[in-house]
Amino acid sequence: MHEFELIKNYFSKIAKKNKSALNLNDDVFFDKKKGIAISVDTYNLGYHFNDFKYPDLVIKKILRSSISDLICKGVTPKFYFIAGSGNNKTFSKKNLSLISKSLIQEQNKYNISLCGGDTTFSNKLSFTVTSLGYSKKIIYRNKALINDDIYVTGVLGDSFMGLQILKNKIKVSKELKNYFTQKYYLPDIRIKLTKKLLNFANSSIDLSDGLIDDLSKMINNQNLSFSLNENKIPISKNLLKIIKMKKMKKIKLVSNGDDYQILFTASKDKSRIIAQTSKNLGIKISKIGKISSNKKRSVIIDEKGKEIVLKNKGYVHQF
Repeated sequence: MHEFELIKNYFSKIAKKNKSALNLNDDVFFDKKKGIAISVDTYNLGYHFNDFKYPDLVIKKILRSSISDLICKGVTPKFYFIAGSGNNKTFSKKNLSLISKSLIQEQNKYNISLCGGDTTFSNKLSFTVTSLGYSKKIIYRNKALINDDIYVTGVLGDSFMGLQILKNKIKVSKELKNYFTQKYYLPDIRIKLTKKLLNFANSSIDLSDGLIDDLSKMINNQNLSFSLNENKIPISKNLLKIIKMKKMKKIKLVSNGDDYQILFTASKDKSRIIAQTSKNLGIKISKIGKISSNKKRSVIIDEKGKEIVLKNKGYVHQF
């Protein structure tokens, strides 16, 4: 059963009267009157992080990916709660000390504060993070308009490549290994862009499950389709090196998730302000496609103008 099928069949009716739940179709709870937004995420060993050899890096990845849910909505994260389940090996004094130091570093970096949480004993390691921020306005999912341009921040695919290297599926030089594993553990979340998004984005989502899957989620309750230009999807110079060396396909590498960049749509007349914001903040923002009516089917166009048939559309939560 797909994640959205599970929610629709078993939980949507329960939350129907609660407008702040946003039909359980967005990544946040938002109470407009009280001006509060909340996001909850759970991370399991073996699914959301490969191993626990570097607990200091894993906890940074978890916290950053959690607050990115608020950032892409235009909400500045302020507080967080963290619950962890582990045993005396995963929660050893050494590991707990490393986790504590990392949380302090992240708090200083993003100006957020730990407010509480919970710990339980389990042989299955997992963390749940609740993030909270204040705002009277957010950027909703499912608010894209026909003829909107599609934008994405940063570059895509580096995190997935880092995971492949950590799993020893791809061999690269030490220099490239260091670069990509760093990108896997420490996603470049765009906190400086948070409030600026409110000036131009019609809809938004953070890229956790992959470009195609998350774009489909962003328009999943609308009679819309999309077209993407493969050559405009931004990747790093290092990823381009590997694509050429290993003769890999670019579209497959940018569709696997864990990027935590911001994917958003905006009206054509916002292109100038987006370009200026990108320049002022020093954040790469790329126009990669367009929103169309559902009379057209969603397509990805390669550099030769041909349609790409994509089998892997990203990470799918199946139950």
